[in-house]
Amino acid sequence: MPTLDLTGKVALVTGSGRGLGLAYAQALAAAGASVVVNDLDEAVAEQAAKTIREAGGRAVAEAVTVGTTEAADRLVARAVAEFGRLDVLVTNAGVLRDKVLWKMSDEDFDAVVGVHLRGTFTCARAAAVRMREQGEGGSLILVGSPAGQRGNFGQTNYAAAKAGIAAMARTWSMELDRANITVNAIVPVAATAMTETVPAFAPYVEALRGGEPLPGFLRKGEGFGTAEDCAALVPFLASEAARGVTGQCIGIGGDKLALWSHPQEVSVAYADGGWSPETIAESWHTSVGSEPQTVGIPAPKVPSTPEARSA
Repeated sequence: MPTLDLTGKVALVTGSGRGLGLAYAQALAAAGASVVVNDLDEAVAEQAAKTIREAGGRAVAEAVTVGTTEAADRLVARAVAEFGRLDVLVTNAGVLRDKVLWKMSDEDFDAVVGVHLRGTFTCARAAAVRMREQGEGGSLILVGSPAGQRGNFGQTNYAAAKAGIAAMARTWSMELDRANITVNAIVPVAATAMTETVPAFAPYVEALRGGEPLPGFLRKGEGFGTAEDCAALVPFLASEAARGVTGQCIGIGGDKLALWSHPQEVSVAYADGGWSPETIAESWHTSVGSEPQTVGIPAPKVPSTPEARSA
């Protein structure tokens, strides 16, 4: 089996001061990689790097807001200055500005797209330039979301950015293939500050903070677990064991690991000579429109009895 050991590799994880990003950075360090931790808050970034070093890993902190070319270049330069190279990039940095369409301002939209989508682009571009110069391949691990795969009420900006990230992963996997750089998007589901706002999840996230394990119906049925559960996917994708895995959107959470499908035609119809509005209307409900696709993230299925919920 190809090695999962990342000794000698250098990783950069954006937005890794807390939550999922910190879990990704810790998992990479535990596998042997040297890590550049990033957060917009310098104290938070330094504390995150300190926890990795105290656990025996190698880490430095770089506080900068992700989004601009200057920030991306600074992060890559820090990795090279401290550890001599860059092999792995995880684009986790993000912000939320949730509002329905008619209440979302330009600033709400731009703030989220700027960090998630533009930040992923600028950091991936800077990392790809460095990895191609090194000539030894590498791994770009982009962080997506179920909202980007299916849409989500009140998240125009976030869902659009995450859908774009999935599309960039597919595109870059082709462009960087000859350089032996793999590109994948991960779709994590975990107990975080964001998911605790979902009413069905809130009491279980609170119980988790008190030391109680998440019940099986959440870990298996919903694929909902801890940040550490999701982090397992990152060192795998960064390792030689995943050298042939590229252009994929991979979901993880709780006890669940999943491969998301790429958008594709699910139903087709043909008309000799082409279509008119009238012939489309006439055939829609009996042809391509007979089974319309669903939208939105399915609501959690919470068992009705206490016994089943604790199973």
